[in-house]
Amino acid sequence: MSGSPNGAVDRRAFVLGTAAAAGAAALAGPLAGSAAAAGFGWSDDGSDYVVDTGAGLVLKVSKTDGDLTSLVYKGTEYQGYGGKNSHIESGLGASTVTLARSGPTILISVAHGTLRHYYAARSGENNIYLWTNKADSSVTATRYIVRVKAGLFRDDEPDSYTYTTSTVEASDVFAKSDGQTRSKHYSKRRVIDYDYIGWTAGGVGLWIVRSNHEKASGGPFYRSLLRHQGTDGGGLYEVLYYGENQTESERFGLQGPYVIAFTDGGAPSSALYHGTLTTAWADALGISGYVPDNGRGRVAGVGITGRDTAYTYTVGLAGPAAQYWGTARACDGYFSMSRVLPGSYTLTVYKGELAVRTAQVTVSAGATTTLGTIAVPSSNDPSNASVVWRIGDWDGTPGGFKNADLMTYAHPSDARASTWTGNVVIGSGSETSAFPCYLWKDVNSGLLVYFRLTAAQAAAAHTLRIGVTTAYANGRPQVTVNGTWTSAVPSPPAQPSTRSLTVGSYRGNNHTFTYSVPASAWLTDTGRYNVLRIDVVSGSGTTGHLSAGTAIDAIDLLM
Repeated sequence: MSGSPNGAVDRRAFVLGTAAAAGAAALAGPLAGSAAAAGFGWSDDGSDYVVDTGAGLVLKVSKTDGDLTSLVYKGTEYQGYGGKNSHIESGLGASTVTLARSGPTILISVAHGTLRHYYAARSGENNIYLWTNKADSSVTATRYIVRVKAGLFRDDEPDSYTYTTSTVEASDVFAKSDGQTRSKHYSKRRVIDYDYIGWTAGGVGLWIVRSNHEKASGGPFYRSLLRHQGTDGGGLYEVLYYGENQTESERFGLQGPYVIAFTDGGAPSSALYHGTLTTAWADALGISGYVPDNGRGRVAGVGITGRDTAYTYTVGLAGPAAQYWGTARACDGYFSMSRVLPGSYTLTVYKGELAVRTAQVTVSAGATTTLGTIAVPSSNDPSNASVVWRIGDWDGTPGGFKNADLMTYAHPSDARASTWTGNVVIGSGSETSAFPCYLWKDVNSGLLVYFRLTAAQAAAAHTLRIGVTTAYANGRPQVTVNGTWTSAVPSPPAQPSTRSLTVGSYRGNNHTFTYSVPASAWLTDTGRYNVLRIDVVSGSGTTGHLSAGTAIDAIDLLM
């Protein structure tokens, strides 16, 4: 597994939980710690608990509200910008904050209403382990933000707006003088794609190593803000429920640990990654909602048949209380998920990001639920249908369509985007790359697709399918063929109600619209092009890129 300064990792061959057995060995390395580390201990300065790990890291936690008020590494203060601390949400306010030491571990506990939050420091480590137990919706979202002083880590990445103040949407999407856009939303990454996020400069790396997100919502392909950087400083996030682009109900309970980690410039130790990290040292600390490894189970699948080997397959578990996922092995589809909370789950097999198989699974504490070979029926994969023509492929993403890659880290108005208008000719060889990944009512509605039919094809009725991955403001496609036949306006499927297409995410609920086109709609002259017009219809939305819109997965005309 490789890392880079911005935290990107190659997860394509990674199976969640396969490294669990190596956990004990991993602890012999950078996480070993020592109760005798010089300087390890804590003090009370009146307003804060002050903890020295004995390894160069000194942190302070407010006794009033549980904010992290100071983060000093090797003599340099990293915490804070704009007079703000690091904390849950935008700060909890008045809370009960306590401290306890257990051998080489110091635990600070924060109680605010029904919410419980924890900081743990270990002797000899430059890490802070955090857990958050959100019991209900009395706290709006679930995020922790590490606020970092200005000037320590400067970059000009998509999720930075250090060098620009001109806004193009709301107050959080910015444009540079060269027309490139920046926003804290533009992380590029899905949850499954990264283990850590942060910066490195001057021989120091500051990172958040994410938790396993078992209490988060949205599944393995969810995208959310991970970090930002502006003129006043930067922020690193652990987002568990943000309320934007959410496709699932919020889950409650204890989440963690996630880790604030300092290094001497390199990536954080892989021993801290959620699939590797073991925290037996925390089993007896009294953390509310904590379930040790022996209270968890495992799910393993022998393999998956019926796969399209051109795609990566992911297996997810989702229940009302927790979620997990793992990548199926390319050669045979084997998968494994460890440290799963006991309960009943829906297991979903994804081709790319498209669900192609579901089943029910029960997990018990201390046991492995072994599944036999899972078969994906041919009919479950829409790519297997015989077609007259197809634009794109069915994988649950807009991948391959015009501007699709750019849209995970830029606004649609970005100067690097190809024009959103333009028609498509079947047989040109560029059907997919010429077709825009997003369609909006106020931008490129009315796009035309030209295609020819044989005499036999023109004599028959056909089904047209348009697959979408999400929509904004109930935008959905209505089609017209040759100006003579127009479909009914389809009902809108359930989709997230917040911005998606303009904040780096095409992820919503995959849906397929089908249109039964009668033979009378086709041209009988086989030398002429039939013309398919696709309009976006909705009574909602505003203008431009915030008008009603939708993201395209694939379009095809069945035989």
